[in-house]
Amino acid sequence: MYVQVVEMKALYPGSFDPITFGHLELIKRGCDLFGEVIVAVLKNPHKNADFDLKTRLNQISEATKGINGVTVISFEGLTVNCAKKEKADLILRGLRAMSDFEYELQISHTNRSLNSSYETVFLATEAHHSFLSSSMVKEVARFGGKTEHMVPEGVAKDLKRLFN
Repeated sequence: MYVQVVEMKALYPGSFDPITFGHLELIKRGCDLFGEVIVAVLKNPHKNADFDLKTRLNQISEATKGINGVTVISFEGLTVNCAKKEKADLILRGLRAMSDFEYELQISHTNRSLNSSYETVFLATEAHHSFLSSSMVKEVARFGGKTEHMVPEGVAKDLKRLFN
């Protein structure tokens, strides 16, 4: 548990295709730190998601229903425009490895160049979740592996239906 210093609203953008326990950990820690986290699911017409937008929103809503301070929305376009529309104070992103940092730093700089009022706060994922990515989870599920230790129960069921 963290000591919340100031009540803030963090925007946590991503595709969440699907949400993992690593994402949930960051959402919980973000709520502890900032008070409110808006999970913003990107509707990207250039990315072929395995789960449609409605399913991803439902998965996240179900997985976060016991966490105070969480709002789940969808958005299109630039993250900074979504942050402004939602009156967010900052953008929250997770880091698993050094390779994530390079990518996320580039996005952070791009966002600041578009709207300098938005800082990106990076939280390092706990070590036991550092291997998790939505892509890795889907790969495991695609080949019949167990995903219950990687994703919430409802998502694990959705993955079985999708790949079986």
